Amino acid sequence: MWESDASEYEAVQTAELALLSSAVRGDTERVASLLSADFAEIGRSGRRWTRSETVAALQNESPRDAPATSEWMFNRLSPEFVLVTYRVHGVDHDSRHSSLWEIHGPRIRFHQGTIIPTDRPS
Repeated sequence: MWESDASEYEAVQTAELALLSSAVRGDTERVASLLSADFAEIGRSGRRWTRSETVAALQNESPRDAPATSEWMFNRLSPEFVLVTYRVHGVDHDSRHSSLWEIHGPRIRFHQGTIIPTDRPS
C-alpha cells in the first residue's frame, strides 16, 4: 500500500536526500556506504549505470544546490524493502524518481529517474 507518511521510513528518506546533496555525492566512501553491492540505476537519459560507474560519476560532478523535492510516497514491498517515489524540481525540468531501498542499513538497491516533459501535464 502506498503511503505519504515518511515517519516509518525517515532513515530511508534522509539517505535518499543525502544522495541529492553535492557534499555527499562528492564523498566516495559515503556514497559507497549507501549503495548496495549490486546497485544499478537507469538514468534520465535511459542509460544503465552500475554501482562503480555511479560512484565514479558522482565523484566528478560539479557542486550544485540540492534540488527541491515533493510528492514523496512509500510502498513497503516486504519486511526488508521499500519502494520510494518522489518528484525533483530542477532548474530546466522536473523529473520523477523511484528507488528500491533495503530498509535496514539503509542501502539503495535500484534507482530510476524520468524527465517530465514540459509539454505534458504532470
